Amino acid sequence: MSIKNSFTKSVFLFSLLSTSLAAVSSVAEAPSTVGAHYVPQSSSKVLAPGEKVANLFNLNMTTPYTLQRITENTYWYQSGFYGTIFYIGDKGVLLFDPLEQRAEPILKSIRSITDKPITAIVYSHDHADHISGADDLLKLLKNSQKEQPKIIASKATNKKMELLGSNIKKPTKVLNWPNDTFKFEDLEVQLHGFEHAAHTDDHSAWLLVNERVLHAPDLLNADQPPFWNFAGSERFTYLEQNLKTADALKWDFFNGGHGNIGSHDDFAFHLKFIADLKKEVAKAMGEVPFGYGVDVAKINAHTIMLPTWYGEIAKRATDALRPKYGSYYGFETAVPANAEMVAEYLYSYR
Repeated sequence: MSIKNSFTKSVFLFSLLSTSLAAVSSVAEAPSTVGAHYVPQSSSKVLAPGEKVANLFNLNMTTPYTLQRITENTYWYQSGFYGTIFYIGDKGVLLFDPLEQRAEPILKSIRSITDKPITAIVYSHDHADHISGADDLLKLLKNSQKEQPKIIASKATNKKMELLGSNIKKPTKVLNWPNDTFKFEDLEVQLHGFEHAAHTDDHSAWLLVNERVLHAPDLLNADQPPFWNFAGSERFTYLEQNLKTADALKWDFFNGGHGNIGSHDDFAFHLKFIADLKKEVAKAMGEVPFGYGVDVAKINAHTIMLPTWYGEIAKRATDALRPKYGSYYGFETAVPANAEMVAEYLYSYR
C-alpha cells in the first residue's frame, strides 16, 4: 500500500486498538469464507494444512500480538491486522518483512521462542507499511547481537527503492528478478516475482521450499473477500494471473500479510468471487447508460460523468453480490471499491 495510505491506516489502527477493547472482545467473528477449521492460537503446536487461528479479529483488537507455530521451524506473527513470518534455523533466524511500527513486538515474539540472532531479513516488496520497521529493528538488535542481519530483496525492489529515494534501510543482498533462489542454512527460499503484477510492480511471492510455506503480502487476505482496492493494489489488471501463479506453487500454508493463515481453498474462493464480481460489473455496465445520475444542464465539465457511472455500476454489482457474500468479513466496505476497479479494467481492455 502507498506510504501515505499506510501511515494514515497505521495511525487509525493504533488509536482504535487503544479504545474500548473489553467491549470489542465480545463481538462475534464473521463467518469463514472457506468453511475453515479453527484452532486456538498456539506458539508451540503446529498447524495441519487448512487450519486457521480462531477468533483472530478479537485477538488483533485485544492482544499485543498473535503468534502461531505453523511448522516445526516457521512461525506466523500478527498484530493490528498486519502479519509476517519468521523461520528459526540451527544458528539464526530469518525474518520476512519487518512491519511498520512493530519492530519491538516482533522481536519480543521471536525472543519468546529463541535467543538465536536474527541473521537475515527479507523485503517482500517496497511498500513502507511492510518493511519500514527495519531501521527500528536494527537499532534494537545493535546491542544484542554481534553482527547485523543481511537484508535480502529482489532486484526490482532494490531498483524501486533507489528510484523513489527510499529512506528505509537498503538491501545488502539483491536477488535476480523475477526468479531466484537463496539458501538460509539448510532452507531453500525461492523468489517468484510477478513479471506483470497487480499490487505493485515489484510484487512477489517467496516460497520456503522445505517448509511448504508461501509468503506474499497483499496478494490476498485469507478467510475474507478481497480487501478494499484488492489489498491496496495499484491495478486489477493482472490480479487473477498473479493468484493462479501463486496457487500453482507447492505449499501448504500461506501468509498474505493481512487476514488469517491461508490455504489453497482461499485462492479458490478469491478466484470464484472475482469471477462473480466481473460478471455482475459487466451486467451493470450494460444496464447503466453513460452519464447516468448527472444533470448535464448544471455542469461545466465532463469529468464528473465517468466516476459517477463507475459509482452506480459498483452499487448495482454490490447489491447483486450481497445475498451470496454479504455476511463475510468487510463486504460492505471492500466490494464497492473493488467493483469500480473491475469496471475500469473491463472498460479499458476489450
